Amino acid sequence: MTTAEQLTQYLEPLNPQHLELINESMNHAGYFEGKESHFKLTMVSEAFEGRRAVARHQLIYAKADPLLTSRGGSIHALAIHAYTPEEWQATQVVPASPQCAGQNK
Repeated sequence: MTTAEQLTQYLEPLNPQHLELINESMNHAGYFEGKESHFKLTMVSEAFEGRRAVARHQLIYAKADPLLTSRGGSIHALAIHAYTPEEWQATQVVPASPQCAGQNK
């Protein structure tokens, strides 16, 4: 099972109405084919209702914990865009990721 598949599975208890996970590892230094270390997550869930952005991120990090490099996993960076269904309905736009200063060219 890939890291992306594992992360998606770990987030299932939050009952996402929308979940998009993009592997952005190729945009970062040290990339090699198949590397799964940098991800961009867009997630919509009622679990985020009444929570500030920091609390939403903490909720996601708690679920992703075993996959983070600080815990021996392979995910080095996780860009999180967490929305309530109402916020997503109004926006449906996710900010672009910044370019990595050490990007392979």
